[in-house]
Amino acid sequence: MLNFTLTPEQLSLQERAREFALKEILPLAWFYDEANEIPMHIINKAAGLGFMTGDMPEKYGGLGYGSVEGAIVTEEIAAACSGLATSVFINSLGYAPLVLSDNEALKQKYLPKVSKENKRICFATSEPTMGSDVAGIMCHAKEDGDSYILNGIKYWITNGGIADYMTVFATVDQKLQHQGICAFLIERDWKGVSTGRHIPKMGQRASNTAGLHFKDVRVPKENVIAKPGEGFVLAMKAFARSRPMIGAFAVGVARSSMDYAIHYAKSRRAFGHHLQFYEAIQFKIAEMYQKVETSRLLVMKAAWETDNGIDPTLNASISKFYCTEAANEVVSSALQIAGGYGYTTMYPFEKLLRDVRLLMIYEGTSEIQRMIVSGYALGAYQPIMPPIEDLPMLKGETGGKDFEKEMSGKTAWRCKMCGHIHYGNEPPEECPYCFFPGNAFKKVWPRE
Repeated sequence: MLNFTLTPEQLSLQERAREFALKEILPLAWFYDEANEIPMHIINKAAGLGFMTGDMPEKYGGLGYGSVEGAIVTEEIAAACSGLATSVFINSLGYAPLVLSDNEALKQKYLPKVSKENKRICFATSEPTMGSDVAGIMCHAKEDGDSYILNGIKYWITNGGIADYMTVFATVDQKLQHQGICAFLIERDWKGVSTGRHIPKMGQRASNTAGLHFKDVRVPKENVIAKPGEGFVLAMKAFARSRPMIGAFAVGVARSSMDYAIHYAKSRRAFGHHLQFYEAIQFKIAEMYQKVETSRLLVMKAAWETDNGIDPTLNASISKFYCTEAANEVVSSALQIAGGYGYTTMYPFEKLLRDVRLLMIYEGTSEIQRMIVSGYALGAYQPIMPPIEDLPMLKGETGGKDFEKEMSGKTAWRCKMCGHIHYGNEPPEECPYCFFPGNAFKKVWPRE
Protein backbone atom coordinates (compact mmCIF):
# COMPACT_ATOMS: atom_id res chain seq x y z
CA MET A 1 0.00 0.00 0.00
CA LEU A 2 1.36 3.42 -0.93
CA ASN A 3 2.16 5.95 1.78
CA PHE A 4 3.19 9.50 0.95
CA THR A 5 3.60 10.63 4.55
CA LEU A 6 7.03 11.58 5.87
CA THR A 7 8.11 9.84 9.05
CA PRO A 8 8.59 11.85 12.28
CA GLU A 9 12.36 11.55 11.77
CA GLN A 10 12.10 12.85 8.20
CA LEU A 11 9.89 15.74 9.30
CA SER A 12 12.44 16.64 11.97
CA LEU A 13 15.23 16.54 9.38
CA GLN A 14 13.16 18.73 7.06
CA GLU A 15 12.63 21.25 9.86
CA ARG A 16 16.36 21.40 10.65
CA ALA A 17 17.29 21.81 7.00
CA ARG A 18 14.62 24.49 6.50
CA GLU A 19 15.79 26.43 9.54
CA PHE A 20 19.38 26.31 8.34
CA ALA A 21 18.33 27.41 4.83
CA LEU A 22 16.20 30.33 6.02
CA LYS A 23 18.44 31.60 8.81
CA GLU A 24 21.93 30.89 7.53
CA ILE A 25 21.78 30.77 3.73
CA LEU A 26 18.95 33.00 2.54
CA PRO A 27 20.25 36.28 4.07
CA LEU A 28 23.63 35.79 2.39
CA ALA A 29 22.54 34.38 -0.98
CA TRP A 30 22.46 37.61 -2.97
CA PHE A 31 25.59 39.01 -1.33
CA TYR A 32 27.75 36.05 -2.36
CA ASP A 33 26.06 35.77 -5.74
CA GLU A 34 27.15 39.33 -6.48
CA ALA A 35 30.59 38.75 -4.96
CA ASN A 36 31.00 35.62 -7.10
CA GLU A 37 32.49 33.84 -4.10
CA ILE A 38 31.68 30.73 -2.10
CA PRO A 39 31.04 31.46 1.61
CA MET A 40 33.23 28.84 3.24
CA HIS A 41 31.79 29.47 6.71
CA ILE A 42 28.37 28.39 5.42
CA ILE A 43 29.87 25.28 3.82
CA ASN A 44 31.56 24.46 7.12
CA LYS A 45 28.30 24.94 9.04
CA ALA A 46 26.51 22.63 6.62
CA ALA A 47 29.23 20.05 7.19
CA GLY A 48 28.92 20.45 10.95
CA LEU A 49 25.20 19.70 10.73
CA GLY A 50 25.86 16.54 8.72
CA PHE A 51 24.30 17.87 5.52
CA MET A 52 27.43 17.12 3.46
CA THR A 53 27.77 13.49 4.56
CA GLY A 54 24.16 12.60 5.32
CA ASP A 55 23.98 9.63 2.95
CA MET A 56 27.40 8.25 3.84
CA PRO A 57 27.13 4.89 5.67
CA GLU A 58 27.35 5.18 9.44
CA LYS A 59 30.30 2.78 9.58
CA TYR A 60 32.43 5.48 7.95
CA GLY A 61 31.13 8.34 10.08
CA GLY A 62 28.14 9.45 8.02
CA LEU A 63 24.52 9.67 9.14
CA GLY A 64 23.39 6.74 7.01
CA TYR A 65 20.48 8.61 5.47
CA GLY A 66 18.81 7.34 2.32
CA SER A 67 18.11 9.19 -0.92
CA VAL A 68 14.66 10.24 0.29
CA GLU A 69 16.25 12.09 3.20
CA GLY A 70 18.81 13.53 0.80
CA ALA A 71 16.03 14.87 -1.42
CA ILE A 72 14.31 16.44 1.59
CA VAL A 73 17.47 18.30 2.64
CA THR A 74 18.40 19.29 -0.90
CA GLU A 75 15.00 20.82 -1.63
CA GLU A 76 15.13 22.98 1.48
CA ILE A 77 18.65 24.29 0.90
CA ALA A 78 18.09 24.84 -2.84
CA ALA A 79 14.98 26.88 -2.03
CA ALA A 80 17.29 29.40 -0.37
CA CYS A 81 20.16 29.24 -2.88
CA SER A 82 20.66 26.50 -5.44
CA GLY A 83 24.28 27.54 -5.94
CA LEU A 84 25.18 26.87 -2.33
CA ALA A 85 23.02 23.75 -2.38
CA THR A 86 25.15 22.50 -5.28
CA SER A 87 28.36 22.99 -3.32
CA VAL A 88 26.85 21.25 -0.30
CA PHE A 89 25.45 18.35 -2.28
CA ILE A 90 28.50 17.74 -4.49
CA ASN A 91 30.30 16.17 -1.55
CA SER A 92 27.85 13.27 -1.76
CA LEU A 93 28.48 12.82 -5.47
CA GLY A 94 32.22 13.10 -4.84
CA TYR A 95 32.35 10.16 -2.48
CA ALA A 96 29.53 8.14 -4.11
CA PRO A 97 31.88 6.22 -6.45
CA LEU A 98 34.05 5.26 -3.47
CA VAL A 99 31.02 4.11 -1.46
CA LEU A 100 29.82 2.08 -4.46
CA SER A 101 33.25 0.55 -5.12
CA ASP A 102 34.75 -2.67 -3.80
CA ASN A 103 37.90 -1.01 -2.42
CA GLU A 104 37.21 -1.36 1.29
CA ALA A 105 40.72 -0.27 2.33
CA LEU A 106 40.29 2.98 0.42
CA LYS A 107 36.91 3.56 2.03
CA GLN A 108 38.37 3.06 5.49
CA LYS A 109 41.19 5.49 4.73
CA TYR A 110 39.29 8.41 3.21
CA LEU A 111 35.60 8.36 4.10
CA PRO A 112 36.13 8.95 7.85
CA LYS A 113 38.29 11.96 6.97
CA VAL A 114 35.47 13.39 4.86
CA SER A 115 32.88 12.80 7.58
CA LYS A 116 34.87 13.61 10.72
CA GLU A 117 37.60 16.02 9.61
CA ASN A 118 35.46 18.12 7.23
CA LYS A 119 37.51 17.16 4.21
CA ARG A 120 35.80 18.08 0.97
CA ILE A 121 35.70 15.85 -2.10
CA CYS A 122 34.71 16.66 -5.68
CA PHE A 123 33.60 14.56 -8.66
CA ALA A 124 35.58 14.97 -11.89
CA THR A 125 34.38 13.52 -15.17
CA SER A 126 33.79 16.56 -17.42
CA GLU A 127 36.58 18.00 -19.56
CA PRO A 128 36.97 21.10 -21.76
CA THR A 129 35.90 19.08 -24.83
CA MET A 130 33.35 16.72 -23.26
CA GLY A 131 30.53 16.93 -20.78
CA SER A 132 27.72 14.40 -21.01
CA ASP A 133 29.80 12.15 -23.28
CA VAL A 134 31.59 10.33 -20.48
CA ALA A 135 32.94 7.74 -22.93
CA GLY A 136 34.82 10.57 -24.65
CA ILE A 137 37.18 11.16 -21.70
CA MET A 138 40.70 12.16 -22.77
CA CYS A 139 42.37 12.45 -19.34
CA HIS A 140 44.91 9.64 -19.56
CA ALA A 141 46.14 7.11 -17.01
CA LYS A 142 49.22 5.02 -17.81
CA GLU A 143 50.11 2.00 -15.69
CA ASP A 144 53.62 2.25 -14.27
CA GLY A 145 54.61 -0.51 -11.85
CA ASP A 146 52.63 -0.16 -8.64
CA SER A 147 51.16 3.19 -9.78
CA TYR A 148 49.37 4.97 -12.58
CA ILE A 149 50.66 8.20 -14.13
CA LEU A 150 47.78 10.63 -14.67
CA ASN A 151 47.80 13.43 -17.25
CA GLY A 152 44.96 15.63 -18.40
CA ILE A 153 42.45 18.33 -17.60
CA LYS A 154 39.06 18.29 -15.93
CA TYR A 155 36.63 21.21 -16.27
CA TRP A 156 33.34 22.44 -14.83
CA ILE A 157 34.24 20.77 -11.52
CA THR A 158 32.00 21.92 -8.68
CA ASN A 159 34.10 22.61 -5.56
CA GLY A 160 37.19 21.85 -7.66
CA GLY A 161 38.95 24.87 -6.19
CA ILE A 162 38.22 24.01 -2.55
CA ALA A 163 38.25 20.20 -2.52
CA ASP A 164 40.80 18.27 -0.49
CA TYR A 165 40.15 15.07 -2.46
CA MET A 166 39.06 14.39 -6.01
CA THR A 167 37.29 11.43 -7.58
CA VAL A 168 38.82 11.48 -11.06
CA PHE A 169 37.72 9.44 -14.06
CA ALA A 170 40.32 8.78 -16.76
CA THR A 171 41.05 6.35 -19.57
CA VAL A 172 43.93 4.00 -20.25
CA ASP A 173 43.16 4.14 -23.98
CA GLN A 174 40.68 6.52 -25.58
CA LYS A 175 40.15 4.12 -28.49
CA LEU A 176 38.57 1.67 -26.03
CA GLN A 177 35.82 4.21 -25.20
CA HIS A 178 33.73 2.80 -22.28
CA GLN A 179 36.06 -0.16 -21.79
CA GLY A 180 39.07 2.02 -21.09
CA ILE A 181 37.64 4.15 -18.29
CA CYS A 182 38.94 3.89 -14.74
CA ALA A 183 38.65 6.03 -11.59
CA PHE A 184 41.02 7.22 -8.88
CA LEU A 185 41.00 8.99 -5.52
CA ILE A 186 43.40 11.95 -5.84
CA GLU A 187 44.67 14.22 -3.08
CA ARG A 188 44.85 17.92 -3.80
CA ASP A 189 48.38 18.40 -2.45
CA TRP A 190 49.99 15.63 -4.54
CA LYS A 191 52.78 16.72 -6.88
CA GLY A 192 51.44 17.63 -10.32
CA VAL A 193 47.91 18.51 -9.18
CA SER A 194 46.79 22.11 -9.76
CA THR A 195 43.45 23.93 -9.80
CA GLY A 196 42.28 26.73 -12.04
CA ARG A 197 40.56 29.99 -11.23
CA HIS A 198 36.88 30.06 -10.30
CA ILE A 199 34.99 29.92 -13.62
CA PRO A 200 32.67 32.94 -14.06
CA LYS A 201 29.10 31.78 -14.64
CA MET A 202 25.69 33.24 -15.44
CA GLY A 203 24.17 31.79 -12.28
CA GLN A 204 25.02 29.71 -9.23
CA ARG A 205 27.87 32.13 -8.66
CA ALA A 206 28.20 31.28 -4.96
CA SER A 207 29.15 27.74 -5.95
CA ASN A 208 32.82 27.19 -6.69
CA THR A 209 33.49 25.82 -10.18
CA ALA A 210 37.02 25.26 -11.44
CA GLY A 211 39.25 23.27 -13.73
CA LEU A 212 41.73 20.65 -12.54
CA HIS A 213 45.10 20.01 -14.15
CA PHE A 214 47.02 16.75 -13.70
CA LYS A 215 50.62 16.68 -14.92
CA ASP A 216 52.48 13.41 -14.41
CA VAL A 217 50.59 12.73 -11.18
CA ARG A 218 51.66 9.44 -9.66
CA VAL A 219 48.64 7.60 -8.26
CA PRO A 220 49.33 4.50 -6.15
CA LYS A 221 47.25 1.49 -7.17
CA GLU A 222 45.67 1.34 -3.73
CA ASN A 223 43.91 4.59 -4.73
CA VAL A 224 42.16 2.95 -7.68
CA ILE A 225 38.40 3.22 -7.20
CA ALA A 226 37.56 1.46 -10.47
CA LYS A 227 39.91 -0.59 -12.64
CA PRO A 228 40.07 0.00 -16.41
CA GLY A 229 36.79 -1.13 -17.93
CA GLU A 230 34.85 -0.62 -14.69
CA GLY A 231 34.89 3.16 -14.49
CA PHE A 232 32.06 3.93 -16.89
CA VAL A 233 29.57 1.64 -15.12
CA LEU A 234 30.59 3.12 -11.77
CA ALA A 235 30.09 6.67 -13.06
CA MET A 236 26.63 5.77 -14.36
CA LYS A 237 25.70 4.22 -11.01
CA ALA A 238 26.81 7.39 -9.25
CA PHE A 239 24.78 9.55 -11.63
CA ALA A 240 21.69 7.36 -11.21
CA ARG A 241 22.00 7.91 -7.47
CA SER A 242 22.57 11.67 -7.76
CA ARG A 243 20.15 12.69 -10.53
CA PRO A 244 17.08 12.61 -8.27
CA MET A 245 18.90 15.23 -6.19
CA ILE A 246 19.12 17.50 -9.24
CA GLY A 247 15.36 17.12 -9.44
CA ALA A 248 15.22 18.12 -5.77
CA PHE A 249 17.26 21.26 -6.57
CA ALA A 250 14.63 22.09 -9.17
CA VAL A 251 11.76 21.52 -6.73
CA GLY A 252 13.39 23.85 -4.21
CA VAL A 253 13.95 26.67 -6.71
CA ALA A 254 10.47 26.26 -8.20
CA ARG A 255 8.85 26.23 -4.78
CA SER A 256 10.56 29.41 -3.61
CA SER A 257 9.74 31.15 -6.91
CA MET A 258 6.10 30.16 -6.49
CA ASP A 259 6.11 31.41 -2.89
CA TYR A 260 7.48 34.80 -3.93
CA ALA A 261 4.92 35.01 -6.76
CA ILE A 262 2.04 34.20 -4.38
CA HIS A 263 3.19 36.88 -1.95
CA TYR A 264 3.40 39.37 -4.80
CA ALA A 265 -0.01 38.43 -6.23
CA LYS A 266 -1.64 38.93 -2.83
CA SER A 267 -0.08 42.34 -2.20
CA ARG A 268 0.15 43.99 -5.63
CA ARG A 269 -2.89 45.90 -6.91
CA ALA A 270 -3.70 46.58 -10.56
CA PHE A 271 -6.89 47.97 -12.12
CA GLY A 272 -8.48 48.27 -8.69
CA HIS A 273 -7.90 44.73 -7.45
CA HIS A 274 -5.13 42.55 -6.07
CA LEU A 275 -3.51 40.41 -8.73
CA GLN A 276 -4.68 37.23 -7.00
CA PHE A 277 -8.26 37.94 -8.09
CA TYR A 278 -7.47 37.88 -11.81
CA GLU A 279 -8.07 34.57 -13.55
CA ALA A 280 -4.91 34.89 -15.64
CA ILE A 281 -2.82 35.06 -12.47
CA GLN A 282 -4.80 32.30 -10.76
CA PHE A 283 -4.14 29.97 -13.69
CA LYS A 284 -0.41 30.72 -13.56
CA ILE A 285 -0.33 30.00 -9.83
CA ALA A 286 -2.28 26.77 -10.33
CA GLU A 287 0.13 25.56 -13.01
CA MET A 288 3.11 26.48 -10.84
CA TYR A 289 1.71 24.58 -7.88
CA GLN A 290 0.92 21.57 -10.07
CA LYS A 291 4.47 21.47 -11.42
CA VAL A 292 6.04 21.74 -7.97
CA GLU A 293 3.90 18.90 -6.60
CA THR A 294 4.37 16.68 -9.65
CA SER A 295 8.12 17.26 -9.60
CA ARG A 296 8.43 16.36 -5.95
CA LEU A 297 6.56 13.09 -6.52
CA LEU A 298 8.89 12.14 -9.36
CA VAL A 299 11.96 12.93 -7.26
CA MET A 300 10.67 10.90 -4.33
CA LYS A 301 9.86 7.92 -6.54
CA ALA A 302 13.40 7.79 -7.92
CA ALA A 303 14.87 8.33 -4.45
CA TRP A 304 12.64 5.59 -3.01
CA GLU A 305 13.83 3.18 -5.70
CA THR A 306 17.44 3.93 -4.77
CA ASP A 307 16.75 3.29 -1.09
CA ASN A 308 14.99 0.02 -1.85
CA GLY A 309 17.65 -1.49 -4.06
CA ILE A 310 15.74 -0.91 -7.30
CA ASP A 311 17.73 0.39 -10.27
CA PRO A 312 16.70 4.08 -10.35
CA THR A 313 18.27 4.91 -13.73
CA LEU A 314 15.02 5.32 -15.67
CA ASN A 315 13.07 7.30 -13.08
CA ALA A 316 16.15 9.30 -12.13
CA SER A 317 16.35 10.47 -15.76
CA ILE A 318 12.61 11.18 -15.91
CA SER A 319 12.75 13.23 -12.72
CA LYS A 320 15.89 15.02 -13.85
CA PHE A 321 14.60 16.35 -17.14
CA TYR A 322 10.98 16.86 -16.11
CA CYS A 323 11.72 18.65 -12.85
CA THR A 324 14.45 20.91 -14.21
CA GLU A 325 12.40 21.98 -17.22
CA ALA A 326 9.31 22.48 -15.07
CA ALA A 327 11.34 24.61 -12.66
CA ASN A 328 12.52 26.83 -15.50
CA GLU A 329 8.88 27.32 -16.51
CA VAL A 330 7.81 28.06 -12.94
CA VAL A 331 10.52 30.66 -12.39
CA SER A 332 9.73 32.32 -15.72
CA SER A 333 6.02 32.48 -14.83
CA ALA A 334 6.83 33.88 -11.41
CA LEU A 335 8.93 36.62 -12.98
CA GLN A 336 6.09 37.36 -15.40
CA ILE A 337 3.65 37.82 -12.51
CA ALA A 338 6.01 40.38 -10.97
CA GLY A 339 6.25 42.21 -14.28
CA GLY A 340 8.89 44.92 -14.53
CA TYR A 341 9.86 44.48 -10.89
CA GLY A 342 10.61 40.83 -11.57
CA TYR A 343 13.14 41.85 -14.17
CA THR A 344 15.13 44.01 -11.77
CA THR A 345 17.95 42.88 -9.54
CA MET A 346 16.04 44.23 -6.51
CA TYR A 347 13.59 41.32 -6.72
CA PRO A 348 14.57 37.65 -6.34
CA PHE A 349 13.37 36.31 -9.66
CA GLU A 350 16.27 37.22 -11.93
CA LYS A 351 18.77 35.37 -9.71
CA LEU A 352 16.47 32.36 -9.51
CA LEU A 353 16.16 32.36 -13.30
CA ARG A 354 19.94 32.54 -13.71
CA ASP A 355 20.47 29.79 -11.17
CA VAL A 356 17.81 27.37 -12.39
CA ARG A 357 18.98 27.40 -16.00
CA LEU A 358 22.03 25.30 -15.17
CA LEU A 359 19.95 22.41 -13.89
CA MET A 360 19.02 21.36 -17.42
CA ILE A 361 22.72 21.06 -18.28
CA TYR A 362 24.87 19.50 -15.57
CA GLU A 363 24.95 15.81 -14.64
CA GLY A 364 23.58 14.93 -18.06
CA THR A 365 21.66 17.40 -20.20
CA SER A 366 17.94 17.14 -20.77
CA GLU A 367 18.75 15.71 -24.19
CA ILE A 368 20.82 12.91 -22.64
CA GLN A 369 17.97 12.08 -20.25
CA ARG A 370 15.56 11.87 -23.18
CA MET A 371 17.93 9.46 -24.91
CA ILE A 372 17.95 7.26 -21.80
CA VAL A 373 14.17 7.29 -21.46
CA SER A 374 13.49 6.80 -25.16
CA GLY A 375 16.03 3.96 -25.23
CA TYR A 376 14.07 2.21 -22.51
CA ALA A 377 10.67 2.95 -24.07
CA LEU A 378 11.76 1.64 -27.46
CA GLY A 379 13.78 -1.27 -26.10
CA ALA A 380 13.22 -2.90 -22.72
CA TYR A 381 9.68 -1.59 -22.22
CA GLN A 382 6.97 -4.09 -23.15
CA PRO A 383 3.77 -2.36 -24.36
CA ILE A 384 0.55 -3.55 -22.79
CA MET A 385 -1.64 -2.83 -25.81
CA PRO A 386 -1.40 -5.10 -28.87
CA PRO A 387 0.37 -3.97 -32.06
CA ILE A 388 -1.83 -1.84 -34.32
CA GLU A 389 -1.86 -4.53 -37.01
CA ASP A 390 -3.48 -6.91 -34.49
CA LEU A 391 -6.11 -4.42 -33.34
CA PRO A 392 -9.59 -5.60 -34.39
CA MET A 393 -11.35 -2.20 -34.40
CA LEU A 394 -14.53 -4.06 -35.34
CA LYS A 395 -17.57 -2.11 -36.51
CA GLY A 396 -21.10 -3.14 -37.31
CA GLU A 397 -22.03 -3.45 -40.97
CA THR A 398 -25.79 -3.21 -40.50
CA GLY A 399 -26.03 -0.61 -37.76
CA GLY A 400 -26.81 -3.20 -35.11
CA LYS A 401 -26.10 -2.47 -31.45
CA ASP A 402 -25.60 -6.02 -30.21
CA PHE A 403 -21.91 -6.93 -30.64
CA GLU A 404 -22.34 -10.68 -30.18
CA LYS A 405 -25.18 -10.84 -32.67
CA GLU A 406 -23.49 -8.57 -35.20
CA MET A 407 -20.12 -10.38 -35.13
CA SER A 408 -21.30 -13.94 -34.70
CA GLY A 409 -19.75 -16.21 -37.33
CA LYS A 410 -17.82 -13.41 -39.00
CA THR A 411 -14.13 -13.40 -39.84
CA ALA A 412 -12.33 -10.06 -39.93
CA TRP A 413 -9.08 -9.20 -41.70
CA ARG A 414 -7.06 -6.03 -41.14
CA CYS A 415 -4.87 -4.39 -43.75
CA LYS A 416 -1.41 -3.96 -42.22
CA MET A 417 -0.85 -0.80 -44.24
CA CYS A 418 -3.96 1.37 -44.00
CA GLY A 419 -5.98 -0.46 -41.33
CA HIS A 420 -9.04 -1.28 -43.42
CA ILE A 421 -11.15 -4.08 -41.88
CA HIS A 422 -12.46 -6.64 -44.38
CA TYR A 423 -15.14 -9.17 -43.41
CA GLY A 424 -15.15 -12.53 -45.13
CA ASN A 425 -13.80 -16.04 -45.02
CA GLU A 426 -10.75 -14.92 -47.00
CA PRO A 427 -8.93 -11.60 -47.32
CA PRO A 428 -9.67 -9.54 -50.44
CA GLU A 429 -7.40 -9.81 -53.44
CA GLU A 430 -6.61 -6.13 -53.06
CA CYS A 431 -7.29 -3.47 -50.44
CA PRO A 432 -9.97 -1.08 -51.74
CA TYR A 433 -8.29 1.84 -49.99
CA CYS A 434 -4.50 1.52 -50.33
CA PHE A 435 -4.44 -1.12 -53.13
CA PHE A 436 -2.01 -3.40 -51.28
CA PRO A 437 -2.43 -7.10 -52.20
CA GLY A 438 -4.31 -9.63 -50.09
CA ASN A 439 -1.17 -10.87 -48.34
CA ALA A 440 -1.02 -7.48 -46.58
CA PHE A 441 -4.12 -8.53 -44.61
CA LYS A 442 -3.95 -10.21 -41.21
CA LYS A 443 -6.73 -12.13 -39.50
CA VAL A 444 -7.82 -10.25 -36.37
CA TRP A 445 -11.19 -11.87 -35.58
CA PRO A 446 -12.19 -14.22 -34.16
CA ARG A 447 -9.22 -14.40 -31.77
CA GLU A 448 -7.18 -17.56 -32.07
